[in-house]
Parts: sequence; structure tokens; C-alpha cells
Amino acid sequence: MKLKLSTFGERFSRRSGALELMDDLGSALGGDSEALMLGGGNPAKIPAVQRYFSERLGELAADPAEFERMLSNYAHPAGELRFRRAVARLLAERYGWPLTADNVALTAGSQAGFFLLFNMLAGRHSDGTMRRILLPVTPEYVGYANLGLGEGMFTSRRPRIELQGEGFFKYYIDFDSIDCGDDVAAVCVSRPTNPTGNVITDAELEQLDALCRRRGVPLIIDSAYGVPFPGIVFNEAAPLWNDNVVLCMSLSKLGLPAARTGIVVAREEIIESLTGMTAITNLAVGSVGPVLAHSVVASGEIIDLGRRLIAPYYRRKAERACEILQRSLRGLPFRIHRPEGAIFLWLWFPDLPITSAELYRRLKASGLLVLSGHHFFPGLDDDEPWRHRDECLRLSFAQDDEVVDRGVEILAAELERAYSPPARRAAAFRPGE
Repeated sequence: MKLKLSTFGERFSRRSGALELMDDLGSALGGDSEALMLGGGNPAKIPAVQRYFSERLGELAADPAEFERMLSNYAHPAGELRFRRAVARLLAERYGWPLTADNVALTAGSQAGFFLLFNMLAGRHSDGTMRRILLPVTPEYVGYANLGLGEGMFTSRRPRIELQGEGFFKYYIDFDSIDCGDDVAAVCVSRPTNPTGNVITDAELEQLDALCRRRGVPLIIDSAYGVPFPGIVFNEAAPLWNDNVVLCMSLSKLGLPAARTGIVVAREEIIESLTGMTAITNLAVGSVGPVLAHSVVASGEIIDLGRRLIAPYYRRKAERACEILQRSLRGLPFRIHRPEGAIFLWLWFPDLPITSAELYRRLKASGLLVLSGHHFFPGLDDDEPWRHRDECLRLSFAQDDEVVDRGVEILAAELERAYSPPARRAAAFRPGE
């Protein structure tokens, strides 16, 4: 007998970009697949970072009080109190932000945090109006796309594209296209952006902040890869917070993705609402991540660790991956979004004869897992087709160099076939496949 699902059940169990990504990632990292995993967001295993947390875990296991705090007691619904105090103290001391533990809430990973935040602010309101989350520049994070309890949660805008030398390009916010009307509940931007590695400039961020304050809507900054920590940013980028900003960070890209610890810094009424929602849905957030990372936050070393170790590591990986791509794909029409942060390269193949979804399937059949670019444009008006979103791929450079090299070889071979004259004649380009 076929299971009968509610509207909620149908919506949250259907195929999605996030499910496709995590299904591939789980199979590859779980040993069920020999495919080369260049699609997932799993951070690199940086030896010095791994060693630090391994030693810290040993210390906690040997200390009965700390072990109990980590595993044996429920935390407050807002998250482990000592860790929240440490986060607030660090940000207050470093940046002068007027924060206390009451401005900090923990969630069961960033994804859970955005689910709560988006549905808290947007969707159907008691007065019957429908309000949405504005994504001021796409491509944007694939994980946002299906978080709304109903359809139509997001509205987004195309970027301004600047072609740059040596085969690069960069997205900028097109402020002329942004109309923050009464139907907008909040504005959200990731910095650096997953999937593109784009870091919107300080000037762009300040302009967004001013726009949001004028309109009286929160500005949500997704800093899962960014500043203040873990700081995977390759150029200068100043952190921003005020009582209209909701700053979201994570321990995942620090090297602790399995700890599932998201960090939300916001004004107290937002934290209170998040806390109430967590109490209902989770009772409490796990304390493994907060206890494990407490000392590195309390000492302030978490910010210095990003600047001194994590960002340089990924910058070298990004530069190397760009060199490999430019050498292996020489003669093929492609551009790389200027890598400014995060752990991905965003590749654009102008006039690709097939869709990126079809290219994904062909690469997967050849043993390479990437992620099709069409997943990363939530909220764009489907009545205005834009071929660009079917011409892009996201590729992770966080894996071992040998894996990246072999993956690029497979990509080059598939692109040669796709762009060859017979393949062009046979290809049926169907946007949004």
C-alpha cells in the first residue's frame, strides 16, 4: 500500500539539490562508491586542525566534569551557555559589538538554523499576506532552495557579470534590480558565497545593510565560510553586525562538520524566537561541538587559526585547481569565477550544447561527482529563462590533489565530447532539466 504523505511530507521528501548532493557525498565518503567526490561541501582534513581537535577531545574524555558537560546533560534550548558566553565575549572584544550570551543561539547545524530563521520571518502571516526572503544576487546556496514550509519562499535577482582577464569572471550585486518592497521579510546573502566563492565587497555589504535598515527588514549574513570565523576568505573582508543584522556562522568548515553546530548572532527578540522553536523541535542542541570548540573560542584563537592556517591552506588549493583546469581545458570555452573564498570553484561553460544537469549525469557515469549549476538559482522567475544557469558547475577543490587532478581529466574529456561538432548536432538543450 502506497504511503500517503501530507503536503509537508511531500514537500520535504522530494528530490532536491541538497538531497542529490548529500546522497552523492554519503555514498562516496561512506565507501559505497569509488567515484571522485568533487561535488560535496565536506571540508579538507587539515592535519594541524585535526591534530588540535584530536588532542582536545582526549583532554575532555579524561576530565569527568568536561565529559559530563559534553555528553551527559541537556544544554539550554539556546545552546551550551559557556560557549555562547565565549562567542559573545570574543566578538565584543575584537569588534566592539555590544553582545552578551542573550545575543547568541546555537542550532543543529547551519541548515537547521536557516530553516528556523526563514520560516520565522517569511511565509504566510496572520494578516493573510505572503512575505518572502530576498536573495539579492544569484547563484546562491543550494540548501536554501527547499527550506520554506510553502512554495514561493524566495525571490532573487540576477547578478551583474564582469568578465576579467586570464579566463576569470566575477558576480556583483545589481542594485538597480533590487526593489525591497512590502513583500520582503528579510534579505539574505552568503559571504563567501557557496557555490561561487564570491565575496561581496565591503561597500556592497554596507549598501545592503543601509537598504535593509531603511526598509525595516533584517539582513541575514550567511558566514559559514567567512568572517569572523572560520575565515576562508582570500581577500580583505570586514565582518558586519548591528541590531538589524543576523550573523550566521558554523563550526563545520573549521573542520567539525559532524558536530552539526550552527551559531546565530542577532538581537535578543530574534534569539528568543529561535530558542522557543528549538525547544519545540529539538528540546536542546547537542553540546559536543560547543564543548570541543570552547577553548579555541574563549582564547580568540579561532579567528587567528583561520587567518594563519585555514585560509592560506584553501587559497593554495584554489590556485592549484585553477592552474590544473586552465591547462587541462585549454581550447575549450570556459571561465572560472574569481575564487575569493570558500572551498569551491564555479565554472561557466558559455554556449554549452547540453545542460549542466546532463553534463552532471555524464560525469557521474564516468566516475566524477560534481553538482549541476542549475540547482543554485532559487527564487528566479522561471518565466524569464536564463541560459547561464544551465551552463555552470560547482567543483570542490577540498579533496586530495590527486583526486582533483583525476576529476579534471574526466571533466575535460566529457567537455571535449560535448563541444565536438557531432555532439552539438545530437544534443538537445532543454533548460532546467
